[in-house]
Amino acid sequence: MTGTPPGTPLRVGLVGYGLAGSVFHAPLIAATEGLALDTVVTSNPERQQQARAEFPDVRVAASADELFDRADELDLIVVASPNKTHVPLATTALNAGLPVVVDKPVAGTAAEARELAALAEERGLLLSVFQNRRWDNDFLTLRRLLTAGELGDVWRFESRFERWRPQPKGGWRESGDPAEIGGLLYDLGSHVVDQALVLFGPVTSVYAETVIRRPGAQTDDDTFIALTHAGGVRSHLYVSATTAQLGPRFRVLGSRAGYVKYGLDPQEAALREGRRPGPDAADWGTEPESLWGRVGAGESPLTGGGLPEPTLPGDYPAYYAAVANALRGGGPNPVTAREAAAALDVLEAARRSARDEVVVKL
Repeated sequence: MTGTPPGTPLRVGLVGYGLAGSVFHAPLIAATEGLALDTVVTSNPERQQQARAEFPDVRVAASADELFDRADELDLIVVASPNKTHVPLATTALNAGLPVVVDKPVAGTAAEARELAALAEERGLLLSVFQNRRWDNDFLTLRRLLTAGELGDVWRFESRFERWRPQPKGGWRESGDPAEIGGLLYDLGSHVVDQALVLFGPVTSVYAETVIRRPGAQTDDDTFIALTHAGGVRSHLYVSATTAQLGPRFRVLGSRAGYVKYGLDPQEAALREGRRPGPDAADWGTEPESLWGRVGAGESPLTGGGLPEPTLPGDYPAYYAAVANALRGGGPNPVTAREAAAALDVLEAARRSARDEVVVKL
C-alpha cells in the first residue's frame, strides 16, 4: 500500500503536538517497529522546541500545508489536532493519497465519519481511528473474562470515566462553541461508548443526562448515558469532571458472577511521566496486585467478596503495531471509521436524548 521498500520504516507525519500528539501518538509511533516519526506539525514555538528535544531527528513544520507539500515523502498522516480539524485534515490527506490515523472522535457527526470512510475506501487507503482505550488493562481483562464465560450472561455493564476537576481548565475541549466539538460527551464519552459497543454489540435505544455543574463552565462536565443493546445487555456509562469520590472503573454483573475493577490503566500516567514502551520496559502496562479487580457473587468486593482477578497488561503499542501491519498488507485495520461512526450514532442520540429529555431509538 506504500511506496516505501520492504524493511524500511514507514515515514509518519504527525499533525498536532498538544496532549494527544505529545503524550500518546509521538511516543507510541517512535516505539513501533516499522514506523518512523518523520515530521511534527505545530505552530506553537514552545511545542516545536519540545518536539525537537524529545525527538532530535524529527522535522518540525508550522502548518499542515508544509506537510502536504511533501506528501510523496510520507507514508502515513496522524491527525492529533483539535477535534474541529479532524475531518478537513483527514480529507486532505486521503485526497493526497496518504493513509490516515485520526484521534477520536474522528468527526462531529456519524454522517461525516461515513463520508470519510467512503473516501478512504474509494481511494483504497487505510483510515483508522485511535481508540486506545481498547488496549487498557482492565478492558483486556474484561474481554478475557467474557470470552471464558466467567460471568455467565451479562445483564448490566457499568463503566465510569470520572475525574475531580472542580475548576474548568479552559481551552477548546471545554468550549461551548458547537463547532469545537468539545465537552465530555464527545471526549471521554467516545471511549466508554466505543468500549460498550465492542463488548456487547449494537444499540437499540439511548437515554442520556448531560449537566453543566462548574461555575463558568460552557459545556457538559457531568454526563450519564444508558444504552440498551440488541442482545439485551444494559450499559450504564458515566463520564464526569465533577466526581468528588470516584466509583469503580468497571462493574459488570452477570448471571454467574460480577467483576468490579477500580483505578485507571497505568499507561497514560507512564507516558505523561516520560516513560516509553519497548524492549527495556518489560513491565509496561502492568499494575500491582493490590489494584486487581475481583470476581465473585453475593458480597461487595470492598468487604472481601470475590477473588482477585489478575489484570492483563495494558498494551497501547499494539494499536500502532497493527496499523504498521495493515499498511504492509499483513493485517486488518485495528479500528475502522465505520466502527467510529456507529459510536457517533450513539453519541448523537445521547445529545438529543439529553436535550429533549426522551429515549432515542436507533
